[in-house]
Amino acid sequence: MASVTPVSTTSSQELFDRARALMPGGVNSPVRAFGSVGGTPRFMVSAKGPYITDSEGREYVDLVCSWGPALVGHSHPDVLAAVHAAVDNGLSFGASTPAEAELAQLVMDRIPAVKRLRMVSTGTEATMTAIRLARGFTGRNLVIKFAGCYHGHLDGLLAAAGSGLATLALPGSAGVTEATAAETLVLPYNDVAAVEAAFAEHGPNIAAVITEAAPANMGVVTPEPGFNAALSRITAEHGALLILDEVLTGFRTGPAGYWGLTGAVEGWAPDLFTFGKVIGGGMPVAALGGRADVMDYLAPVGPVYQAGTLSGNPIAMAAGVATLKAATPEVYATVDARSAELSAAVSAALDAAGVDHSIQRAGNLFSVAFGTSATGVHNYEQAQAQQAYRYKPFFHAMLEAGVYLPPSVFEAWFLSGAHDDAAMERIYAALPAAARAAADAQP
Repeated sequence: MASVTPVSTTSSQELFDRARALMPGGVNSPVRAFGSVGGTPRFMVSAKGPYITDSEGREYVDLVCSWGPALVGHSHPDVLAAVHAAVDNGLSFGASTPAEAELAQLVMDRIPAVKRLRMVSTGTEATMTAIRLARGFTGRNLVIKFAGCYHGHLDGLLAAAGSGLATLALPGSAGVTEATAAETLVLPYNDVAAVEAAFAEHGPNIAAVITEAAPANMGVVTPEPGFNAALSRITAEHGALLILDEVLTGFRTGPAGYWGLTGAVEGWAPDLFTFGKVIGGGMPVAALGGRADVMDYLAPVGPVYQAGTLSGNPIAMAAGVATLKAATPEVYATVDARSAELSAAVSAALDAAGVDHSIQRAGNLFSVAFGTSATGVHNYEQAQAQQAYRYKPFFHAMLEAGVYLPPSVFEAWFLSGAHDDAAMERIYAALPAAARAAADAQP
């Protein structure tokens, strides 16, 4: 594919220098600063299909896909046409629009367990509202989360594990008070016994358990068989709610997200879902949804307040509707197949270079964990113990070869329905040198 003409010829280094003088770290989201891989972050100016182009006109095969939303590929013609048509009618009205209900219906058609939906603008806002709603509905204060799972940057979920399985958490970020953190219990992931112990000690005060449907923020970690089902059972037994965070996995790992691969088959459903990423097709859209009796606790029909001037923004709704309509069974089949092909190719290249590793999978999401072949990665402790230093040279070798990977070993790799044979061949050609770079890495 020919490179897209850049809108700037300024180097990424010049742009980064300017940005650092104007914004904290030069970025508006920390991982973009390349802190864990080093070097100069690339400043992107355009994207098309499976490719993104930086300010100097260099083209990359994109394996970030805007952290998930570009499921159907960048600049999909149907999505662009819908957005352009919506723009012509105005950018924001501060009033309800028909597209809000249209997008909600598309979500409910895919996930029957969602009986009501509330649109918001970010995944953080969705989880924040879900936590508030769970507390309001149950009249309880405590929330259980799992170490290594990320649910946005709200204070109560930026909590670090305490000293025991059922102890209250400590602040996980400056600016988070001890009192706020103490309303969260942080447990090891994939450990049903720890959840049982926490409910045995704190059950009457626990409002909810929140978990990623399949964690993808400590690298990809697959839920053990029956783990999510056990969470559904335990919360129901104790009158608490289960919040399934599908901000990353929703509508990406399948038409009904990761729940569609698990709960829909096993016969359980969470009380609340949170969505983001794909639901907005690249625009700032997120949502929470679930049981009607719980969702109806939200204002204006219930006592739990939530509002947002830009919630249900008409441009964002148009992008979401067009993306979900474009996400056909053929798109999912392509993403699934390409993911399986690529993860096998990555593993083969690392094996050939003698690099110990495991491939971590959850549906069509995957990541690489170095030095973990003996056990794989099942929780945050194992994710932290990997040979993360091998990723930096691996990442930069791929970048120099024109492949844009997530700039952190603790992130998932994303493909799209637009990753064709030509794009995949460019990735495969870059892997042997990157694997050798990983093999030569020193702590």
